[in-house]
Amino acid sequence: MLRAKILGLGSYVPDRVVTNEELAFLDEKHVRQPERQSETTDAWVRKRTGIEERRYVANDGETATSDLALHAARRALDDAGVTAEEIDCIILGTLSPDIHFPGTAIFLQRKLGIAREDGCACYDIRQQCSAFLYGMQMADAFIRSGIHKRVLLVGAELHSHSLDYTSRGRDVTALFGDGAGAMVLGPEETDDPRAGVLYTKVGADGTGAWDLHLKVFDVRKMPHFLRDEETHDPKNVYPQMDGKRVFLNAVRAMCMTTKAALEQLGLTWADVDWFVPHQANLRINEAVVQYAEIPPEKALNSIQVYGNTTAATLPLTIDHHRKKGTVKRGDLILSSVFGAGFTYGAAVYRFG
Repeated sequence: MLRAKILGLGSYVPDRVVTNEELAFLDEKHVRQPERQSETTDAWVRKRTGIEERRYVANDGETATSDLALHAARRALDDAGVTAEEIDCIILGTLSPDIHFPGTAIFLQRKLGIAREDGCACYDIRQQCSAFLYGMQMADAFIRSGIHKRVLLVGAELHSHSLDYTSRGRDVTALFGDGAGAMVLGPEETDDPRAGVLYTKVGADGTGAWDLHLKVFDVRKMPHFLRDEETHDPKNVYPQMDGKRVFLNAVRAMCMTTKAALEQLGLTWADVDWFVPHQANLRINEAVVQYAEIPPEKALNSIQVYGNTTAATLPLTIDHHRKKGTVKRGDLILSSVFGAGFTYGAAVYRFG
């Protein structure tokens, strides 16, 4: 039986640590000012999100999302013992692409040094916080069908350049950080029904499309770019969120997909080593643990130190806890995700 196996894992976060206290003093270029720029406080952020700090890239205009992806990809390749030249497919999830087009996976391919006439397939996945799991389903299907043998799956985000650092935008700005995570997947012949990627299921409910969004580019407009007067409207240039609706739908969807995954596979929490959910808000994850009846000691989070890195949160969280010695090769992981759209899903997979 041919299964998709996780061969390697890598992650990357920028050096700059931005605490909740510092967040209140940052301007639109995330430069610290002497005077407070928003009403954000450490207590306010911790109570609502559980976040203590996040990472930002340098504000020198030199770093792109594909650069973060490159660092994580190289670490995943090294961990897998695979060279970039062996990769025959790149799947990259992001909501913060380098530019509108071409896709960020193309830029990553160039930076890995494997761009050529017969270069590997490159896909961009635009399912926001659910993108990595959507990409895992694609990678699993490609490998099982024999279409590809070495898939580089990456989630990378650069949020810090597109946030509203005033009190008006603090509900969203407090959540997000910059970072990237990557996996290398490949085929494995095995008779073990619990090897590799066991299960993936994704879906979407488009009724929530406008409950969490960022416009900026609106193809209906002629010309399509924002005029000077439009750039002063925060609804055009900054992320917008109906926080209550997002929270309730996230808890509902993540509980539903988590329970469905266990039922489909005939597993209980005694069979699963770790629950690694998307890191949107610690309060969401705590509610999912409660209502889905997940053993709290099996739930792993990293949002406290990285914030929400959207497409990167799953590999980043696993790697964070691997470095601490918590997650080990051979562990069985269940992940559930929820993101803008609304998109959602769950996966069960063995790490290594």
